[in-house]
Amino acid sequence: MGLQVIGAGLGRTGTLSLKLALEQLGLGPCYHMAELMMNPERTPLWIAAADGKPDWDAIFKGYSSTTDYPACMYWRELAQKYAHAKLILTKRDEEKWFESTQATIFSEGMTARIRGTPVEPFFEKTVWRDFGPRIHDRAFMISYFEKHNAAVEAGVEKNRLLVYDVAQGWEPLCKFLGVGVPDAPFPKVNSREEMQARMSQHADPSSMAEDVRQHLQDAMNKR
Repeated sequence: MGLQVIGAGLGRTGTLSLKLALEQLGLGPCYHMAELMMNPERTPLWIAAADGKPDWDAIFKGYSSTTDYPACMYWRELAQKYAHAKLILTKRDEEKWFESTQATIFSEGMTARIRGTPVEPFFEKTVWRDFGPRIHDRAFMISYFEKHNAAVEAGVEKNRLLVYDVAQGWEPLCKFLGVGVPDAPFPKVNSREEMQARMSQHADPSSMAEDVRQHLQDAMNKR
């Protein structure tokens, strides 16, 4: 199938809402971190990619698009591999991004859930690779966020890239992708409060990811 859309935005920039939006627009399935947490059999493929031996077609077999970690860490490689794909850089206020990550995906509670599980080596080599002990350092993390976004904007042709805040809704996204605007509200899922509630209910990352999938399915069924 090959990727048609590559999400280059870091986690906690509306990537799960974008996943649902892309699938509603017919550009799914969309690969998101939740897929890996629910189906960790592709974890060795990601570790191989981190070691410089990627098999992108195997990783994304059956998927038309991707958002979130871990793919956003490989936006350069994916943009080159899938030369006809469009890229979307989801952005938000950098201070709000930092606060959101510290309360959810980069919180001590979340990292503790991952330690000792089969996916820990994957996180060490991909999602956490650039942070190390500075994952809770506000100045470092905000600088990293800004540098990542600047690199994407500088490294992708303007006609191939949409710099996007999911709060903008359907119009800029649909215009960029050349599709009609759905007669439905733009999906808004996985807020900080929602994710914190899941974290309090699920000790295992895979069960939390399954809860996310059910939440998305319920959202789709209401449309």
